[in-house]
Amino acid sequence: MIRIANRKSLLVNASSPIIRKAREIVQDAIEDAFKAVDPKEVVRSKVTLDGDQLDVNGKIFDLAGFERIFVMGGGKASGSMAEAIEEILGERIEDGLIVVPHGTASQYKTKQIKFHEASHPVPDESSVQAARKLLDLASQTEENDLIIFLISGGGSSLIAIPRDGIPLTDKRKVTEMLLRSGATINEMNTIRKHISGFKGGFFARRVYPATIISLLLSDVIGDQLDVIASGPTVPDSTTFHDAVHILKKYDLWKKTPMSIRSVLSNGVKRLIQETPKSDDPAFRRAHNIIIGNNRLACSAAIESLNKSGLKTLFLTSFAKGEARDLGIMLAAIGKEIIAAGNPLQRPVGVVIGGETTVTVTGKGRGGRNQEIALAASLEIDCLERIVVASASTDGIDGPTDAAGAIVDGDTITRSEEMKLDAKEHLKNNDSYSFFSKLGDLICTGPSGTNVNDLSILVVL
Repeated sequence: MIRIANRKSLLVNASSPIIRKAREIVQDAIEDAFKAVDPKEVVRSKVTLDGDQLDVNGKIFDLAGFERIFVMGGGKASGSMAEAIEEILGERIEDGLIVVPHGTASQYKTKQIKFHEASHPVPDESSVQAARKLLDLASQTEENDLIIFLISGGGSSLIAIPRDGIPLTDKRKVTEMLLRSGATINEMNTIRKHISGFKGGFFARRVYPATIISLLLSDVIGDQLDVIASGPTVPDSTTFHDAVHILKKYDLWKKTPMSIRSVLSNGVKRLIQETPKSDDPAFRRAHNIIIGNNRLACSAAIESLNKSGLKTLFLTSFAKGEARDLGIMLAAIGKEIIAAGNPLQRPVGVVIGGETTVTVTGKGRGGRNQEIALAASLEIDCLERIVVASASTDGIDGPTDAAGAIVDGDTITRSEEMKLDAKEHLKNNDSYSFFSKLGDLICTGPSGTNVNDLSILVVL
């Protein structure tokens, strides 16, 4: 189970017993949320085998009707998912290949399933090798075979093979531009699907007429199937025209490498085949089943807050937009609770899930959850009995080694004593430096899962 490694120091930073209690309650809720979306436990709870009958979240598959079973896939959580699947199916598995982030393969113990390490969040040559290996294994499947495809967040980068005519360097460049632009994951993956030979339903086309069961751990707001890991086994609902529009929307079209502009432009002109759509025969034997998502994590956090004796409010698992704006909103809710007991009388716990974005204009270092917390800290300055925390469920917030950060009404006072200018750090997108010096980063290490972010407000 994932724990907050620096839990004790985060409690020591509390300036009063009431804030210490609030910080403890928040940390309990974060840990309980992480536990609820542990990939291995989620698979065990959703996939069972009784004789030859495989039950996948209530859908029954008769394994006696298949010659061979293959396990494939990729993502931050796919390694643990693969361990659980092998525990269930054992030697029924003919072969398997799972793509996981660099430096993580050694932690997984399987006999039938192999692992390949690749790059995240920007693809590299190992990501291309991963896609080729999966496609090679897929080419060995036949009509009476079953493929269990394990998908989680991170798959878009870990498995990447550019469409013909696009060098990997160009794909890397556009990915990096999009990551800094403030584009949503839906928008990023629209472009990824249209410059890929694997995503956007192409993998399903490669394995047809074999049967494919995709188990998805969703890191996408609203659980849109064709966005999760860019939908390798799902009909694509977007078009080349959509991809071009997104690049122009963020003023990136002219900065986009010519090879990518050429492919997208030719796609708009119908000179290049679109990604597979819902009427494609490739999806006749494709079953896409969500087994875990952000709502599951948020619900566990709410249950934890209830156990701590708080009245609770689960606002949404659809939060998006600029990270700092969510921080300001969380603070506003806290102020309203303190001032008027609205929408609930204290003690209150509020949970919001989703995935915000950060439009990077400064030269600092940080992540969206740290930016949420930093923005909130400025709004709750000098307020008692209030704590805000935000964390990424994968344990990695942006390009940092922290999952997020925690703040209270004394955060700004403490920072000023240390000569830290919170407004300047926020302006420079330098939340990591700010919280690192304060000792208020939430550190869990990589969690091995990914179902977006979790923000918690506690008012005692």
